[in-house]
Amino acid sequence: MPERLYGIRHHGPGSARAVVQELERQPPDVLLVEGPPEADALVRWVADAGLEPPVALLGYASDDPRRAAFWPFAVFSPEWQAIRWAVERGVPVRFFDLPFAYRLSGDARPAAPVRPAPDAELPPASPQAELPPASPEADGDPADDERGESTDPGSGADSPGAADNAPRADDNAPSAAAEASEGEPGANTPVGNTPGQSGPGRSGPSEGGPDENGPDENGLEEPAMPLRPVDPIGELAAAAGYDDPERWWEDVVEHRGMPAFEAIAEAMTAIRDQSPEDPDDLVREAYMRTVLREVRKKYEDIAVVCGAWHVPALARKVAVKDDTALLKGRRKAKVDFTWVPWTYGRLASWSGYGAGVSSPGWYHHLFTSADEVVPRWLVDAAGVLRSEGVPTSSAHVIEATRLAEALATLRGRPLAGLAEVTEAAESVMCDGEPLRVELITRKLVVGERLGGVPDDMPAVPLAKDLATQQRAARLKPEALERALDLDLRKETDLRRSRLLHRLRTIKVPWGEPETTRRGTGTFREEWRLRWQPEFAIRLVEGSMYGTTVAAAATAKVVRAADRAETLADVTALVETCLLADLSDAYPRVLAALDVRAALDADVNHLMAAIPALARTLRYGDVRRTDVAGLAAVTASLLGRACAGLPSAVGSLSDEAAKVLRDRVDGVHGAVGLLDDADLRERWLSTLASLTGRADLHGLLAGRLTRLLLDAGRLDGAEVRRRLRLPLTVGTPPAHAAAWVEGFLSGGGLLLVHDDALLELLDDWLADIPADAFDDVLPLLRRTFGAFEAGERRAIGERLAGPRAAGDASADGGLGFDPARADLVLPTLSALLGHEITASGEAR
Repeated sequence: MPERLYGIRHHGPGSARAVVQELERQPPDVLLVEGPPEADALVRWVADAGLEPPVALLGYASDDPRRAAFWPFAVFSPEWQAIRWAVERGVPVRFFDLPFAYRLSGDARPAAPVRPAPDAELPPASPQAELPPASPEADGDPADDERGESTDPGSGADSPGAADNAPRADDNAPSAAAEASEGEPGANTPVGNTPGQSGPGRSGPSEGGPDENGPDENGLEEPAMPLRPVDPIGELAAAAGYDDPERWWEDVVEHRGMPAFEAIAEAMTAIRDQSPEDPDDLVREAYMRTVLREVRKKYEDIAVVCGAWHVPALARKVAVKDDTALLKGRRKAKVDFTWVPWTYGRLASWSGYGAGVSSPGWYHHLFTSADEVVPRWLVDAAGVLRSEGVPTSSAHVIEATRLAEALATLRGRPLAGLAEVTEAAESVMCDGEPLRVELITRKLVVGERLGGVPDDMPAVPLAKDLATQQRAARLKPEALERALDLDLRKETDLRRSRLLHRLRTIKVPWGEPETTRRGTGTFREEWRLRWQPEFAIRLVEGSMYGTTVAAAATAKVVRAADRAETLADVTALVETCLLADLSDAYPRVLAALDVRAALDADVNHLMAAIPALARTLRYGDVRRTDVAGLAAVTASLLGRACAGLPSAVGSLSDEAAKVLRDRVDGVHGAVGLLDDADLRERWLSTLASLTGRADLHGLLAGRLTRLLLDAGRLDGAEVRRRLRLPLTVGTPPAHAAAWVEGFLSGGGLLLVHDDALLELLDDWLADIPADAFDDVLPLLRRTFGAFEAGERRAIGERLAGPRAAGDASADGGLGFDPARADLVLPTLSALLGHEITASGEAR
């Protein structure tokens, strides 16, 4: 057999070193690497200095970019190191795994498994982390096909690697088939994979949905069969007496310092002989052998780098007709490939990536540190702690190093591993504080290194335009979350704001606006930025709307306006046009607003639409946006709301009253933003006409009174008169409590500054009958619980102050006791050297 089979563990630094050593020792004529053959043309980019790992190959269906998958590579990945070695030396490189085009077609597996072992104990498949599927009704994107591809890196039936549900030694393959999602990227549920999950096993996509375990051609249900029957690393670790497969792999391979390919191949052969075969593996390995036969005709010296799980199958003699039978009749989908940046967070096993490692940052350190691995790691850990204000000296590092090495000796390990350095750091440098250990884990053990790709990398025009916009706005994508404060009066910050809002419009939420900032300033924005690898998929999807970010966002908004079913949907799009500066979409959205406003007679809908329009009118000047024509629409909606509000407020339930109260508050705030005295007067007159109605819910009656008071339409005496009406004896306490809740929902400072109002409310509370107090208490707690802590404290002091003063009036008004004060005079005289009299004079 002319080829040399190097069975590796994906993302294993020991395997990476060993592969390079063997290639240097016996340079091949050609290198075959497990991966998608459609990406062969992209191999040359590995020699480009701009392609900086971690990166991933992104493959997607040309007609539906949501059906996609990633193949991640780190600097310590054996495949990456092998490809880089070959490209630098001019050795041809080919990927020889089953084409991704076959996997998308749904024909990637045979009808029945081979060599089943029904009595074998099969571990459960590891969970996959998914994002919700895209809703075609929501944004008009192409509907998901019936096979139900999954949506996130590390998950999904369509993912090469999604079939790798249980741990194996070759879990490299694509991290996921990712679909567009209306949910937020990165919202996937982290899953804890078992140790050794990414050991030398297998990779590759598996087709999910009906093609996986659905009915056969006779309509019979095929029994479900786990695609990952064995954890080979776990089996070998258990045989060696280890309870932790990851630790066994570190001791035997990572710290070994010499290649062990023959031993690993022998071990994999023994395990596969006793294990049931995965049908997906059989198809993939049949294709691999077919490529090998083809390459043998042209080259004599062949090197093969693949997951160790596949080595026995590639070394086995199989008839050509058997492989041909497995591959016969398979359809191909049209696919495209490119390189995209990746992160160590997405490479970690907890992210749901089947081939993930638990500690990519640690593996990066192992691969890049030539010597003094433990001391260098602990020095970096000390730097992390110091950056967070934790005092950490060189003495801490020295003692932690000694402890880690001592632990390794006690445990019989050749070198201190991650467990030892973590325990040493926790004991010596972190003082046993879990939060400090978690900080080191997040920043060092996992890490959030973000890779990069060259500017001239083949990509969809939308992605290239985004890169240009990022450079123009001086915004660099980063894997770590960071805060960004923008001053919209500055041209650069205004450009950044528009870019972030446009990206959110096309479902690329690179930035999330902060809503916690207090104040009503119109020229400041606060954002939280974090770049996620799956945004590459969203950009491919967004390319169907346009070739630039602005064009794609405009087309998306116009399409949403045409399909909007409610007035609120359209008004939200009006505000989007303002924030993202989509001037080309504005006329279409405004036309849709006119149509919806004319057809919608629901007062709640009309009132819900006004705040967004008012913000657009108010803040348009700051953003230099032309909002011509919008003022007339806003005035028309407000007029219709004023006309319809009297018929909408009568005889409401508690829940309906709360909804309408919120709507009234929203419109009242919007009217305050509009510089139109006539509209304000009409709105306040409408509110004043409603307050005297007998069928008005207490919550609304109290709220309208407060709004009129704040607007200067009522004085304090009139407010106290109105408050006495629901607080009189005979009025149900629940109605009175609702009135108070509505009145005070704007804040409690009014009670601090109005003694008469506070006394009236205090007397009413004291007079509530005991049998009714339990019914009123929840409303009161909700009302007063919404006050700021300072407001509650001030109200309490106002209530307690007069009583305390009254009790002490007989003793001098402030509670001063002269007899007790005289007791300190002798001591004070001795200290000062003068006799102090009771009047305070010195003699």
